[in-house]
Order: sequence, then structure tokens, then C-alpha cells
Amino acid sequence: MIGMFDRDNSGTINFEEFCALWKYVTDWQNTFKSYDRDNSGNIDRNELKTTLTSFGYNLSDRFYDILIRKFDRQGRGTVAFDDFIQCCAVMQTLTASFRQHDVNRSGWININYEQFLSLVFALKA
Repeated sequence: MIGMFDRDNSGTINFEEFCALWKYVTDWQNTFKSYDRDNSGNIDRNELKTTLTSFGYNLSDRFYDILIRKFDRQGRGTVAFDDFIQCCAVMQTLTASFRQHDVNRSGWININYEQFLSLVFALKA
């Protein structure tokens, strides 16, 4: 996450950049708490679906299973706070990249394999 806020690409963050990072984490913490309906300290599959649906995503149940498997580092079928931030950040980044190619906003793009690889490898993690 430091890389996201290192505006001058120095490899470190200054106080102003740290303040922006702190606000970012605090905002995500508030979001996380508001969707952690059972106050378990984790987001389960249904809570993740509610969260992402409220963000405007319309995804299949199968895809939510994929997200849980990808971002559940503890193997409990839930997503912890730090993994929740990563999941949401990845979704935002991938969506922005997709939208660059979805010029008519149909939800469909037509790219070749090299364009796909370029799209993926150009993502800033």
C-alpha cells in the first residue's frame, strides 16, 4: 500500500503521504465494519457479496467463491480486514483497466492474448 501513496516514487512516504495512507486505511476500516454484520472481525461470502453489490458490481455466486478462495489467507472461508482492502483494491484496479477497453460500457471487450497480458502486467500492485 505504501507504493500507492508514494507520489514522488522515492520508495518511502513522507508525512503528507502517510496522512493520505492513514485516511485511506481508516475509510476502509469503517467500510469493513459496516459490512461485517455479525461483528466477527471477518467478512464472509454473503457479506462480501453485499459489499461489492453496494459498490455496483453484479457478479455471479461462483465468482464470490473465487474471491473468497483468493483472499482468504487463513483458510476459514472468510476475508480478514487487510485481505478485504486488497480484494477491493484489486477489484477497483481491474475494473478501471477493463473500462479502458470497454469504450461503449457494454461489459464486454475484445482483446487478443498479448493485449490481455499487457493489461495485466501494466497493473500497479
